[in-house]
Amino acid sequence: MLLQPAGHHPRVIPTFSLPFGHSATLSFRGTVPHGLPLEIGDTVQILERCEGNSCFCGLHSTSGIFPACYIHLKNAHIKNKGQFETVIPTEDSVITEMTSTLREWGAMWKQLYVKNEGDLFHRLWHVMNEVLDLRRQVLVGHLTQDRMRDVKQHITARLDWGNEQLGLDLVPRKEFAMVDPDEISVTELYSLMEHRHRKKDAPAPASTHHLFAQVKSLMSSNLGEDLDVFFTIYDGRENRPLSERFFVRLNKQGVPKSPEKTEKQCTLFVVSRMGAGEKKNANSTQYRRPFGCALVSVADLLTADHKDDHLLKVYTCNTESEWYQIHENIIRKVNSRYNLSGSNAGLAVSLQLLHGDIEQIRREYMALFTRGIAITKKLGFSDIIMPGEMRNDLYVTLERGEFEKGGKSVARNVEVTVCVLDADGLVLKVKGSVWAGSGESGADEYHSIVLYHNNSPRWAEQIKLPLPVDKFRGSHMRFEFRHCSTKDKGEKKLFGFSFVPLMQEDGRTLPDGTHELIVHKCEENTSLQDCARYLKLPFSKGNLPGNNQAAKGSKESFWITSFLCSTKLTQNGDMLDLLKWRAHPEKISDSLSKLKEIDGSEIVKFLQDTLDTLFGILDESSQRYGLKVFDCLVHIINLLQDSKFQHFKPVMDTYIESHFAGALSYRDLIKVLKWYVDRIVDAEHQDHIQQVLKASEYIFKYIIQSRRLYALATGGQNEDEFRCCVRELFMSLRFFLSQESRVGSPIAQTQVVFLRTFPSVYSELLKIFAVREVASFVRETLGSLSAAARADCPLEPVKLQCIARTVESPLYTNPESRCILLPVVLHLLQAHLQEQRDLVMCSRILSSMFSLIKKEEVVSWSGEFVACLLALLRQMTEKHYQFRKHPLFIVSFLRFPLKDFLLQIFTVFRILIRPEMFPKDWTVMRLVTNNVIITTVLYLSDALRKNFLNEKFDYKVWDSYFYLSVIFINQPCLQLEMFSPSKRKKILEKYGDMRVMMGCEIFSMWQNLGEHKLNFIPAMIGPFLEVTLVPQPDLRNVMIPIFHDMMDWEHRRSGNFKQVEAKLIDKLDSLMSEGKGDETHLPASSLTSSCMCGEVWGAKIERETWRESGVSLIATVTRLMERLLDYRDCMKAVEVDGKKIGCTNFYKTELNKEEMYIRYIHKLYDLHLKAQNYTEAAYTLLLYDELLEWSDRPLREFLNYPMQTEWQRKEYLHLTIVQNFDRGKCWENGIILCRELADQYEAYYDYRNLSKMRMMEASLYDKIMDQQRLEPEFFRVGFYGKKFPFFLRNKEFVCRGHDYERLEAFQQRMLNEFPHAIAMQHVNLPDDTITQAEAQYLQIYAVTPIPEAQDVLQRDGVPDSIKSFYKVNHIWRFRYDRPFHKGTKDKENEFKSLWVERTTLTLVQSLPGISRWFEVEKRELMEVSPLENAIEVLENKNLQLRGLIAQCQARHPHSVSPLTMCLNGVIDAAVNGGLARYQEAFFGKDYAASHPEDGEKIGRLRELMFEQAHILEYGLALHEKVVPQDMRPLHKKLVDQFHLMKSSLGIQVALCSRPACLGTPRQGRKSEQQLRLFVPDSPLSYPAGNRYSSSSLSSQASNEVSNITGQSESSDEVFNMQVGARPAGPWRSPLPAPYRRGRETRRYVPGEDETGVPGDRLPKTITVTFN
Repeated sequence: MLLQPAGHHPRVIPTFSLPFGHSATLSFRGTVPHGLPLEIGDTVQILERCEGNSCFCGLHSTSGIFPACYIHLKNAHIKNKGQFETVIPTEDSVITEMTSTLREWGAMWKQLYVKNEGDLFHRLWHVMNEVLDLRRQVLVGHLTQDRMRDVKQHITARLDWGNEQLGLDLVPRKEFAMVDPDEISVTELYSLMEHRHRKKDAPAPASTHHLFAQVKSLMSSNLGEDLDVFFTIYDGRENRPLSERFFVRLNKQGVPKSPEKTEKQCTLFVVSRMGAGEKKNANSTQYRRPFGCALVSVADLLTADHKDDHLLKVYTCNTESEWYQIHENIIRKVNSRYNLSGSNAGLAVSLQLLHGDIEQIRREYMALFTRGIAITKKLGFSDIIMPGEMRNDLYVTLERGEFEKGGKSVARNVEVTVCVLDADGLVLKVKGSVWAGSGESGADEYHSIVLYHNNSPRWAEQIKLPLPVDKFRGSHMRFEFRHCSTKDKGEKKLFGFSFVPLMQEDGRTLPDGTHELIVHKCEENTSLQDCARYLKLPFSKGNLPGNNQAAKGSKESFWITSFLCSTKLTQNGDMLDLLKWRAHPEKISDSLSKLKEIDGSEIVKFLQDTLDTLFGILDESSQRYGLKVFDCLVHIINLLQDSKFQHFKPVMDTYIESHFAGALSYRDLIKVLKWYVDRIVDAEHQDHIQQVLKASEYIFKYIIQSRRLYALATGGQNEDEFRCCVRELFMSLRFFLSQESRVGSPIAQTQVVFLRTFPSVYSELLKIFAVREVASFVRETLGSLSAAARADCPLEPVKLQCIARTVESPLYTNPESRCILLPVVLHLLQAHLQEQRDLVMCSRILSSMFSLIKKEEVVSWSGEFVACLLALLRQMTEKHYQFRKHPLFIVSFLRFPLKDFLLQIFTVFRILIRPEMFPKDWTVMRLVTNNVIITTVLYLSDALRKNFLNEKFDYKVWDSYFYLSVIFINQPCLQLEMFSPSKRKKILEKYGDMRVMMGCEIFSMWQNLGEHKLNFIPAMIGPFLEVTLVPQPDLRNVMIPIFHDMMDWEHRRSGNFKQVEAKLIDKLDSLMSEGKGDETHLPASSLTSSCMCGEVWGAKIERETWRESGVSLIATVTRLMERLLDYRDCMKAVEVDGKKIGCTNFYKTELNKEEMYIRYIHKLYDLHLKAQNYTEAAYTLLLYDELLEWSDRPLREFLNYPMQTEWQRKEYLHLTIVQNFDRGKCWENGIILCRELADQYEAYYDYRNLSKMRMMEASLYDKIMDQQRLEPEFFRVGFYGKKFPFFLRNKEFVCRGHDYERLEAFQQRMLNEFPHAIAMQHVNLPDDTITQAEAQYLQIYAVTPIPEAQDVLQRDGVPDSIKSFYKVNHIWRFRYDRPFHKGTKDKENEFKSLWVERTTLTLVQSLPGISRWFEVEKRELMEVSPLENAIEVLENKNLQLRGLIAQCQARHPHSVSPLTMCLNGVIDAAVNGGLARYQEAFFGKDYAASHPEDGEKIGRLRELMFEQAHILEYGLALHEKVVPQDMRPLHKKLVDQFHLMKSSLGIQVALCSRPACLGTPRQGRKSEQQLRLFVPDSPLSYPAGNRYSSSSLSSQASNEVSNITGQSESSDEVFNMQVGARPAGPWRSPLPAPYRRGRETRRYVPGEDETGVPGDRLPKTITVTFN
């Protein structure tokens, strides 16, 4: 906020009429009073301005003040003034689009980071930066028009790419600017959308590719010298290079000599022997020696879109004579001819394949060209020759030589020196006449590699001579041969030379191909100084005269291969003869005849010269050569139709406009053309005539331009003669076209050729003739076509193509000519439409016609007709629907009943609304379509009311209308809530919310129905309900009264509304399953407002006589929707599956809808199978099984069940359930079903299946005894806070954990499921501040199952593997213990005041069941006294000892370690004061006096202490027998401590081998003492067997058993197992938890708050007692 000086009163200046928009350049928080927050880039409109620095403005519907310096003033205009007005800056539309698009991308770009879509995130970031940079270039405004066009094209391409990647809409554009759908016709909009869609789906493949290469280094251990590296693109199939060479010099270290000059290390191949390296020797006189070769396949680079680094292996030749073909040997893998240079040798290069022509690459990879990258050209011209492309390169390859020894005993070391000399014998000085390759500058001479002692060397070295055109004549290339001596270091001795002229005497350059040159003897360099002497000598053995036998017989020869790539020079003699026709007039006829045989590339090189020659001959000798010149002209014109030369058409156009000078040529051209046309009908062979007609476009161009030149030169003489000639020509054309064309006839194909080229003539004729004259020519010509054509005639589609091009031409655009052309166009169009032929082209023609109508005032082929229909409807106004006597003008025109018309138009509209009608991103087209539809429907509604109500009521028409309306409202493209704010704002500004408009129309039409409403009850309940589930409040308020009306009319008819209720429930179920509706549909507080009606419907119902039943219905629907939302939310979060059964139970208990009940059973079953909850899946399917009886009642096909009897389906269900119980290891449950199924088989005497069932039952018994089962953990979870879904909110559940899942893992899983939840750190019930908080709180802790008292648990001798199942299955109740101190805490002996608060939770259903979760139904709280707690501890410890002793006896000697640790823990604790603390706390007189009621419990505690001593005695005796030798000292220590323990307790017991107190497992009777020791009082515990819990496999289990009895220092250490984290103790026992028996108790940790300790820090211990 800016402060004004005292006494200063700011003046308010209204600025309401200023056409300015303003953009925020700084963010403003708006913290001052009435401040308007601004973000950078926001557009605001200034309403008032104060003198000073603050402004008052309006931003959309918001107003406020802000500092004026925070905005930037921009010219703008206001569109759609009013509620949805928009301030649009008056700037380039491309800039406006970039600005809005980048803002929208910015929000979505951040979401990409959140969603971890890193690749698209980074790619979009680079594109956004690129667009911003281009935007700056456009804003600066310093670009040329061509550059601006390129930049805009690049911008729109980037914007389209980003929109496509982000799933945004396709933007229709015209000349790079977005189009307003209201400003163009629908057909034109459709054409733009279709064009952009096709361009997007089928991008034009790049015709040119470039390979970027950058040399990094050469790694080699034996380098030591400078290295020349040559790169080339090589075709391994044709064994030839495709490009010239790229040359890089490396130093002795293997890196580029000039690392700072990157242009000498990088190249761009326009299309090898990649990396052929050649060494230079180290002495002063250097010569080059072969080093190695490396290759890489370009095919490996095709799929890469980025630069890749490659380390290429370097290979060397086994023999130097094979050097010239080492690359071919490597490609063919002829391993015997090459080997690896070294294990560490490698050439490091970076390669990237780029697509597009050189200009496109310059734009897209500007950074490459800023450093002067070398361009390595293709050998020869590109596939497409571009005009203006200048090249004049002669490529020469040093192939091989044959030399004599020259008097030496060994072969020579030959080096070839190449140089280019002019006619005077001087070396050409043209910036390096000889180039070894791109990348390095050229030189005056080139030195070949030297092959050691080889008289027949083969080099295969390519060089380039980029000479100017004027230097070719008189110049020659000389090859000097020298012997490089190995004895005389540095000496190079000349022994011969060869030469070849670059141009022949007749002006032709050196022909392409291999040339065998003569080696002339020469030993002195001075002999070469006078080139005039040797130029008179023959140079090639192929050109020697017959009498020169000496040279022919010479054994020495030198071979080269030459290849010319020039746009100015030619090697063709016929072309030279034609161009020099004046010097050799006698050769004119032959030259014209041979023109067709000349290669097209030669003709286009000399296109202008060739055309000047032809028209020069025509002007001088038209009578003699006119026909031949015409044929040559036709040949050249058709040559340019070839894709290779099509880019030369502009060259010919330029020639015609600027260089053509044949003012008299039009006469001869018209005459010859007419001569050909007149002979079409009688000619047997039509090929040449078709070529003539194919070239008619350019022939007319020459005719028209010639006539214009003549008229300009003569002042318009002979105009009548010219017009007469043209008319006669068109008469001949009409006669030829009027001939009936038969299938396969030559004339039919000739007509096709002419019609394809005829529309291109219109624009040429318009240059001379008036518009109406040209239109008459066209009308008469097209009207001459035979009407009696058959559908299989090839001429028919070409007719329409010609008509289409005519309609799209400027001739048809002109209103004067259109009225002349329209009859013939409609005539041909009507014929095809009636016969339903070529509909694609017909739609294209109609689109063009409607497009012109608009200008004056999906996709399949039908899309064009759709656009035409929409364009037609868009043109219609109210008067077209109210025409005099008939209500619909269009019906009068179509001449069929109104009912049929309405049904058809409604059907068409429903088709247009389908999602597949247009591509997904055609939102603009969809909105235009919907706008036209709703406008039309509003007009048609009047016709519906006036003609189909009361006695004329027609259900079919009204039903079609309502269904169209419902489909219209529910279509995805109108669901504005799913769009971004900016997109939603744009749609509302232009069209408003069309859903509300249609909803109001539905309500209005419904009110007009009266008693006819009953015809739509209950059929329209579902569709209207679907509309109410659209999240648009205004639409819901409009539709609510319709439901009230339905209930009212149904109640009048039948006295109830059960039909409404049934339909409402069924449809609600299906719609909610589809994801429609949300929690906002639920009532706020009262049952008198339902999921879709709110207060309005409830208020109406209150006034009705059927109020109670109506309110009941609404309450039912509300509860159903709650459960449906439960189900849907759980489908989104699979982990929280506890409420998936809500819908299932609701349909069974409240609605009694058995079919829906069964459907949800199977939905829940499928969810469990997907989550591998096999036990829960079995319980779920059992619900359906229980509905069936063992009867023969037939059942219909349902879900995935076939038609079958009830018995068969129940049998199938039984088998499936047994299978799932088997997979879930609930074999006991499976046995029960097996028995039931076996009884049925036995009753039917089906012994085969009975046998199978008994075997299955037996296998389940075997699994119980033989296989191990994990004992699951159980967790209590509380969901507190209003942010939880309502089916979880402030409720507590008990969950059956997954296998191996402990408390830490479960808690983490829940926090992952609810990432915003806060884990509560205590176990107390939360208060209202937590339950009513706008947050999520999770309270999680483990609970202990309390099994029901069963006989199997009480029976002795039952294996633990059997009892373990009943301890954790069919559990309704769970327990949690919290220790606390009551009263004053005795610091000397804490056991005296240590109480346990025991919470018992009762569930609504037992676990396991149809869910892993069940809600807590009842909570009970009780307190356990210190004495009772001590009794439980000792009982549990004694049971644990018994179990370990039994295991040790049964599994000797594998289970000694657990017994050792348990004995150590118990004895050590007892010796150190554990049991003594109990004696001190409970055996004293003071305690007995104060607690007389505990006398029996004190006795029980004393018995347990003595019992523990007896068990320990027997355990030590057994331990002595099985303990390993290394554990003997520990055993001795335990025996000594045991004697101390007995002394402290006053017990005298002798060690025995089997004390009577333990009994035997199979003992039938026991003494009373034995029974007392073996069967404690607790009825809740029983021996555990081979059941393994997920937490039992922890090495920390020893702490749980070794510290159960009290330690000497503190009784609190009894509670040493913490909830959520079990502490590690001094002993790490491997004792498995399956052998933990009995109940779980939790004990107090000293030092914690007595009112409660954090849940994740509560200690716990699990103890087990025998029963």
